[in-house]
Amino acid sequence: MKELLRQLCQLDGVAGYEDEVRAFIEEQARPFADELFTDALGSLFVFKKGEKPRRRPMMVCAHMDEVGFLVRDITEDGMLHISAVGSVDPRVLIGRRMRVGGKKTPGVIALKAVHLTTPEERKIAPALNSLYVDMGCKSKKEAEALAMPGDPVMFDSAFLPFGVDCVKAKALDDRVGCAVMLKLLAQPLPYDTWFVFTVGEEIGSRGAAAAAHRLEPGCILTLEGTTAADMPEIPSHKQSCCQRAGAVVSLMDRGTVYPRAFREKVLAQADKAGVRWQYRRSANGSTDSSRAAEGPGAIAFGLSAPVRYIHCACNVAYLPDVEEVRRLAEIVIKEAGELNV
Repeated sequence: MKELLRQLCQLDGVAGYEDEVRAFIEEQARPFADELFTDALGSLFVFKKGEKPRRRPMMVCAHMDEVGFLVRDITEDGMLHISAVGSVDPRVLIGRRMRVGGKKTPGVIALKAVHLTTPEERKIAPALNSLYVDMGCKSKKEAEALAMPGDPVMFDSAFLPFGVDCVKAKALDDRVGCAVMLKLLAQPLPYDTWFVFTVGEEIGSRGAAAAAHRLEPGCILTLEGTTAADMPEIPSHKQSCCQRAGAVVSLMDRGTVYPRAFREKVLAQADKAGVRWQYRRSANGSTDSSRAAEGPGAIAFGLSAPVRYIHCACNVAYLPDVEEVRRLAEIVIKEAGELNV
């Protein structure tokens, strides 16, 4: 799992520019696919036959895209003004190394020097529109040889194993879900299953919505990386989930209330199998489930790995938690078939 995550997280896939990630996943998935295609939006569909057919399709999905930026303007002195793609906290950006455009030109996110700011400015987080990317250019013409408006701007952040079974990388939200899906594809399945690697989750889940309208699934399993809040300044009763406590099961989020009967059936089997899991104790945010389930009337199951510091350059995951997500996903795939939805 660690090597697969390393390969996935080193790829760039800001929403709308997932091509690099999709090409790698397609290469990995093709040997195990009974059918494989890409839709007009760019989501990758992979069908794997199981031991039995289903009454209605099952769709397992994870999103390929990551948060990042687009170049919106180039100044006369060669600086790039940027717009966020997805939700990014400006507090974590200043001084970050970036990669710009298809050439992956090195750059750094910059701000007016501290000795030029007023006392009032130092008390507040900088607005995103006050930040810019410096590529070391002296003029607009020089910068335009390296980047143009509309080019993606990605975090330049190395994959790093550290501590005990932990990894640090960008885009663990949601390359952990993509990695789990590739592992599931490589093993025998009890029922026919569609795996959809979606685009655009960070900007509204339009890829998942289109995929669900195409497949009309009876059950949707969404695999995610969700906010682990087990940090010193957060009291335990406000921690949405914790690392080292296993897979994270959602009760609800901003877009979905997950069906109780199916969830309890799955978790009973998980307990029998010794799978370590925890409830997500927050309803913030949303996933592909909210858009995928709205069209065909599918039951949904939300399953995540707890990831610290998502939506920034340095996410942290605990690898045994990711393995528990894979084990629980196996059970969801089987139980959805037994339920005959």
